[in-house]
Amino acid sequence: MRIIMVTDEFTEKEAATEKNPKWDNLISRKEPIYTRPNDVRSEFKRDYDRILHSTAISRLKHKTQVFYAPVSDHVCTRAEHVNHVADISQTISKELKLDTELTNAIAIGHDIGHAPFGHAGENTLKGIAMKELGDTFWHEKNSLWYSDSIETLPDDKGNERNLNLTYAVRDGIISHCGEVNDEAIIPRDEFLDLFEITEPNQVQPYTWEGCVVKVSDKIAFLGRDIEDAIRLRLFETNKEFMTRSRELESNLDTVMKDVGINSINNTALIHCFVVDVCRNSNPERGIQLSAGHRELMRILMKLSIEVIYKHQRLKTYEQYAELIINSIFQALVEQYSGNNTIRTMRKNLKYCRALTDSFPDWLTKYSNIDEENRKRKYLNRIVYDIEIKKVYVKAIIDYISGMSDHFALKVFSDLTSFS
Repeated sequence: MRIIMVTDEFTEKEAATEKNPKWDNLISRKEPIYTRPNDVRSEFKRDYDRILHSTAISRLKHKTQVFYAPVSDHVCTRAEHVNHVADISQTISKELKLDTELTNAIAIGHDIGHAPFGHAGENTLKGIAMKELGDTFWHEKNSLWYSDSIETLPDDKGNERNLNLTYAVRDGIISHCGEVNDEAIIPRDEFLDLFEITEPNQVQPYTWEGCVVKVSDKIAFLGRDIEDAIRLRLFETNKEFMTRSRELESNLDTVMKDVGINSINNTALIHCFVVDVCRNSNPERGIQLSAGHRELMRILMKLSIEVIYKHQRLKTYEQYAELIINSIFQALVEQYSGNNTIRTMRKNLKYCRALTDSFPDWLTKYSNIDEENRKRKYLNRIVYDIEIKKVYVKAIIDYISGMSDHFALKVFSDLTSFS
């Protein structure tokens, strides 16, 4: 039995299909992409596969979502979060008769540019970017940057090339964040240069599928963050968490009763939010929650911020993450010597194999420091001019942002070890 109960359902003109007036824009790429004979995949399925096989996806399994817990098999990582978003958005988009292949591609790629150590790492890189470049750092734009300019795959001749994703997927990646509590999400009409977007939530996604991923991102983490907080004993029991929650939000019990849930846990919350989105969304009203469910989401976001994200144990962790990232940045920025940077680095940081084995390759692949060598390996775009120090600083920030927690810790260990 289908869930949806609205009178005006989505049609092929709203979904990402050839009958959508935006279709040519949706499937446009920056460059023509090679094709193989008898390829059965759609444009968006090709994008999904290209992201799935990227190295950025591989690193997500060792990137913090909220809690840094490398010895626990059961605390959510960035990789699991991405899969949760894909699963939720696929359920919603299928029920609303939208394109599930597009939502899958956006969902799997939406966090590929997230920093190591979760939001603690993101905030540290934001501070570095502001101080050094007068610019900011935010993971949505960095995920677009990674999908456009950093991640590569071998083509049918074995040459490394940029992912070259469709506009619809790229748009969904940069526009996936933002509040969904107070208003419906309706796609914008403007086909704009995505790098003109200068801050999170500045514009809504270009597609209905992007709007679905945006709400799915919020649904995916609300209950899981609470469960992980209890699992890691920030609260000894669910009862302790609920007691603390009621102290901060006296309306919690009333709202839970109104929406018909008896327990704050991941499966219960996902079910109630997904069903509610499907029942209340249509082309006229947009992708939205009912008033009661919007209020529940608002309360849960407030509780997550006040009870979980501001917990003292997380503050200590944030200081640790800041120390690691700043130390790596400082070590690399001190090596700058124009076209001699790689030689200088290998001489000065020879004790730090984790850096001297990987960062020179990064510069070779993405900058003009060694054009003859890169021609033998790479056909991706050059994005850094090594003769400009600020551009070199940008290269360091990008490099660090792609690190897994594990690799950042390895680098930090090398930098601080005297054995």
